[in-house]
Amino acid sequence: MWARLKRYFLSGLVVFLPLTLTIYLFIWTINFADGLLGKYIEPVFADQFGFYFRGLSILISVSFIIIIGFFATNYFGRKLYDVFERMLLRLPFFRQVYPAIKEMALFLFSRDKLSFKQVVIIEYPRKGIFCFGFLTNEHTSQKICDQTKHDLCNVFIPSSPSPITGFVMMVPRKEIIISDITVEEAIKFNVSGGVVSPYAL
Repeated sequence: MWARLKRYFLSGLVVFLPLTLTIYLFIWTINFADGLLGKYIEPVFADQFGFYFRGLSILISVSFIIIIGFFATNYFGRKLYDVFERMLLRLPFFRQVYPAIKEMALFLFSRDKLSFKQVVIIEYPRKGIFCFGFLTNEHTSQKICDQTKHDLCNVFIPSSPSPITGFVMMVPRKEIIISDITVEEAIKFNVSGGVVSPYAL
């Protein structure tokens, strides 16, 4: 009897915890974003229109981002953005910080397939120990290949449990094992700390 109740309880946790935590994080994110932006937008709306409701600041921000995206994807907007970006990169602080943040944004949100081409297996951090990596470029700079006398490929080794951080390595092509699992399966493997086996998905 107790063994059966324990099994039911653990099965219930598997269903209940992910769902509850996901909903909680979603509500927390909404409240945080609304509290962050609302304190600036609420006084304006209350004064000009006589009303304000929770979440309105998020709707305004999303609309503003969509408008920016609209202008950034047409010819005139791209030209204007290029001029603005060149001016921004002349400033000391922005010159160091902005490119890294832009690369992160492109990695997370770009619709272009510029991140991962293929899941690979390499021996890392030493011979006899293997890890998943993501092939990001099949051809490293020819000058570097000539200097090292190896045909090198660029491979991103993700950390766990956060796959957006890790190490970029130039690995000899002959030492790379091409895997048949998908990028999504490899990411789930890393996020779970190896608990979720790719071929069991």
